[in-house]
Amino acid sequence: VQLQAFGGGLVQVGGSLRLSCAASGRTFSSYTMGWFRQAPGKERDFVAAIFWSDGNTYYADSVKGRFTISRDNAKNTMYLQVNNPKPEDTAVYYCAGRRGSVVTDRPNDFDSWGQGTQVTVSS
Repeated sequence: VQLQAFGGGLVQVGGSLRLSCAASGRTFSSYTMGWFRQAPGKERDFVAAIFWSDGNTYYADSVKGRFTISRDNAKNTMYLQVNNPKPEDTAVYYCAGRRGSVVTDRPNDFDSWGQGTQVTVSS
């Protein structure tokens, strides 16, 4: 599985941004796909995930109500809509995937990773 994340950039507090993750290499009907982020000097943290099969989603408490994860089956692409960002959302954002519909927020439970895309929120 190959994953490629893009769409990061500079965004102001209260603005919006959409990240994309293009997936290739296999079909993803049985996959869990997720977004993680890592700020300088900190661990990689879970943001959100989606079951490719039925679209069920789950989120970290810190982004609930502000971020929305979705996928487009026809394009094999996952998205993260970032609304009302805060300075503490500044980080490198990574997309990841794993087999099976599993509720997990642990980076080690995902075995496919894309390169990161930087999101910087200015106040």
